[in-house]
Amino acid sequence: MKAINLKAFGSAEVLQLGEAPNPEVRPTDLLVRVYAAGVNRADLTHRTGGYGHANFGDSLIIGLEIAGEVLETGSEVSGFAVGDRVMGVVGGGAYAELARIDYRMAMPIPAQLDYVHAAAIPEVFVTAHEAMLHLARLKSGDSVLIHAAAGGVGSAAVQLAYATGATVYATTEGSKLSRVEHLGADVAIDYKTEDFAAVIADKTQGRGVDVIIDFIGAPYFARNIASLAHGGRLVQVGILGGGGKVDVELEHILYRHLQIIGTVMKSRTQPEKHAMIQRFRDHWLKRFAGAASLEPVVDSTFPLSRAADAHRRMESSQNVGKIILTMQPEDLR
Repeated sequence: MKAINLKAFGSAEVLQLGEAPNPEVRPTDLLVRVYAAGVNRADLTHRTGGYGHANFGDSLIIGLEIAGEVLETGSEVSGFAVGDRVMGVVGGGAYAELARIDYRMAMPIPAQLDYVHAAAIPEVFVTAHEAMLHLARLKSGDSVLIHAAAGGVGSAAVQLAYATGATVYATTEGSKLSRVEHLGADVAIDYKTEDFAAVIADKTQGRGVDVIIDFIGAPYFARNIASLAHGGRLVQVGILGGGGKVDVELEHILYRHLQIIGTVMKSRTQPEKHAMIQRFRDHWLKRFAGAASLEPVVDSTFPLSRAADAHRRMESSQNVGKIILTMQPEDLR
């Protein structure tokens, strides 16, 4: 099959289209003809060696998110059949014509969605639900601050927060403010020209927000803590702006009853990942239909042969929503 073989770590140029063996189907696997694959920040980390070895996960082939058609089912699979349209999260192997996926990580594609938009759902919406609804326990009437709100997970989180009935504050750059507001943000904050902590303090009369979803890390940590209400929950989903050590007054954690929670899907155990998918599927999958439906946000598409350009697009941070690779026959040349 055609696939992006990661033979060495490095810049986007290492992503070259070549040949790879077809994946072996195990008892709990679906073999999927991939028509679209989502590009994720984790792919950039993988490509540059951030995970330390080429086969971090389940495959030597890069990529975590697929949408396509079931070609074969393993002997222990239930709930799926050959010909089904599915989307889901894989442990590697998405940048290819064929991929195997544990059936417990797969979901049926809603009838009205094409493969490109389906590929924009699994990783980001599952991550957003897990961080904000499951771990942070966001509920109707709460307030939430979502950083990097125009990105894949951020744009999903804004929609889920709005659908939950929360008041949504969101940071992004100035050119993306209107798009984030369209997705459901009550207050969109330009992080380049405004201090989000000052905006939160002003808009909430000093109370703060109940939940913060942060992808940035150390540069935002102190202001995040300052922006939390009594009993507030900070969920750290990424460290795009830097990790390392941060300073915090323990008295703030203690007397304000704050919670700081970290979550990364890629390093979770398989049973934990299965549970994450099921929670999202039960709560939200039916909402990708109808007049008030959730919206898979697609920024751009690239043929698989131009995976390097897709990574450059993500590295530029100009995208609003998901970047998708396509695998039609003409895209595999």
